[in-house]
Parts: sequence; C-alpha cells; structure tokens
Amino acid sequence: MKKFALAALLTLGASAALAADPILITGAGATFPNPLYSKWFSDYNKLHPDIRFNYQSIGSGGGIQQFTAGTVDFGATDAPMNDAEQAKAADAVHIPTVLGAVVVTYNASVQGLRLTPAVLADIFLGKITKWNDAKIAAVNPGTKLPDAAIAVVRRSDGSGTTYVFTDYLSKVSPEWKEKAGTGKSVSWPVGLGGKGNEGVTGLVKQTPGSIGYVELAYANQNKLPTAILQNKDGNFVAPSIAATSAAAAGVAIPADYKVSVTNASGKDAWPIASFTYLLVHQDAKDKVKGEELVKFLWWAIHAGQATAEPLEYAPLPGPVVKMLEKTIQDLKVQGKPVPVAASK
Repeated sequence: MKKFALAALLTLGASAALAADPILITGAGATFPNPLYSKWFSDYNKLHPDIRFNYQSIGSGGGIQQFTAGTVDFGATDAPMNDAEQAKAADAVHIPTVLGAVVVTYNASVQGLRLTPAVLADIFLGKITKWNDAKIAAVNPGTKLPDAAIAVVRRSDGSGTTYVFTDYLSKVSPEWKEKAGTGKSVSWPVGLGGKGNEGVTGLVKQTPGSIGYVELAYANQNKLPTAILQNKDGNFVAPSIAATSAAAAGVAIPADYKVSVTNASGKDAWPIASFTYLLVHQDAKDKVKGEELVKFLWWAIHAGQATAEPLEYAPLPGPVVKMLEKTIQDLKVQGKPVPVAASK
C-alpha cells in the first residue's frame, strides 16, 4: 500500500512538473529593436509566467533566413522581405511593431555636427576623408573641426539597419545608388565592419575619428553624439521620437505594411526612419505556440506600445494599430482564428 501511495505521489509530482514547464517561443533577427523586444518579452513573462521568449539578436538577414528555414517561431526584420524572400515563405505576414530612427553617430570633438544628404553620402562613399573638409565646414560655419581622418564604421552582417540607411542614401545620392545601392548587405566603398548595432556602437566608441550608423537607442545608451541631418524639406533636424513619428505621418500604409519612410516629406521629419517588423505565419502549425504568439502580438500593438517611447522608439500611429487589429484577427492556427480581443 505504501509503495502504491509513493508511486502515486511520484506520478503526481512528475505531472505537476510537466504542467509547470513554460511554453518557449523562439525568435531571431533584427538588432535594431532588440532593446525594446528584450523589455517586452520580460514584461510579458511577468504577466504570463508560463510563456517565455528566446530571442536571438542576429540581424535582419539572419532572422529572415531562420524564419524561412522554420528553425524559429517568428522572425524579426527592419527590411521588408523582398519578392524572392517572400516566395520562399509565402505565408509570411509582416507585423510592424514600432518605428525607430537610424542615426549618424560619431567619435570626434565636434559640437552639434550638421550634415546634408550630399555630405553624408560623400563620407560613406569615401570621398570626404577628413573632419575639417571644406564641405563639412560649409555646413558647420563657426564650428571648430578637428584636423583628423574620418574612419567610417558600418555593419558587417546582413542588416535591416543597413537596409534603412542605404535606402536613404540611394534616395538622396545618385552616385551612391549606382555604386552601392540598397540592401541588407552592400558592397561598401570604405569602412570598418561591426556585427549588429552593438558592434557598430562599440567600434565607434573605441575608434577616435569614427562615424557610423545605429538605432537611436544604442547611441543614447552609450552617450554617443548624433548628427543633425538636413531633411527633405531642407530643415536641419535632430533625431527624436517626435521627428521619427513625423516621418510616418504623411506616408500611405499598404495592406502588407511593406513601406519605406526614409527621406519623407515634412518640416519636422527625421530623414532616416523605419518601421520594424515581426514575421509570423498566416496559419501556424503548432497549436500551443501559435495561439500564444498571436495573443502576444495583440498585447504588443496595444499595451506594449507604452514601453516604446521610454526606450526611444516611436509608438505605432493610431491608424496603423487599427489596420493591425484586423490583420492579427485574421491570423490562424491550424486553420482556425485565435480569439484575441480580450487578450492582456
């Protein structure tokens, strides 16, 4: 009898342990939104202790590859999938989560550096190689510029941040468009390569005379200065949440959410802004993970938006949230919709 009771207790204990195992949802991709996603996944786990996320910040290119290969439950990218990538993952749905600013950061003794589109393109083309070049001086009258070499820092991995930055350069510089173009990876004319936003930030921080591009949060968290850029309307604008939101204000959002908001019109618009996306399946195969992921998306576009601004991302515009509500409600798991309106 005692042996039976002990066996029963052990069985109940094992069942309880199994029941307590968390649901692990895996993802990989963009470094651009990683500070925000880390906070989101932590906050969501506090609300739902049985749900855990394992997100690998490996760059947008890697996120698209892993999502397409089926090795993660969701991908993350700042660059919308192109036609060839979408063809390999035909049921991929883009879910914009927030807007972010790609900023030009630097390690030089220059206060309030101002750059025009042409000057910025010439720096990354390798045509301007000194900080006291006449073209930089012309945009910064009265500013003391160091007689020092410029060290360009750029991404070495497949990167959505690179896609956004080169998309902007291609719009403002015909020479850049012809020689390097737009992409998650391009043939860089010059530069030291760093992996991820983290890698570029680290290289800029440790390399005197350097200049690079990162997401706003990375520059601010590392106390690195950011350049003031001339936007499409001719105004010099500092990167901010308001300027990032202004970039998306006049842009029409298509049904698939694949849109560029770089070099947008608007007197206050930050010129190098972008949506960042989660990639999910239109019809998920895994019932448990699929349902929980849909519920998380609903939370992210509603309650999760409150975390965006403190971490230096711009929340989704109201009309985009309304569009996304319908998109998320249309997602399916094993052919069936997931009730989400009451999700927290």
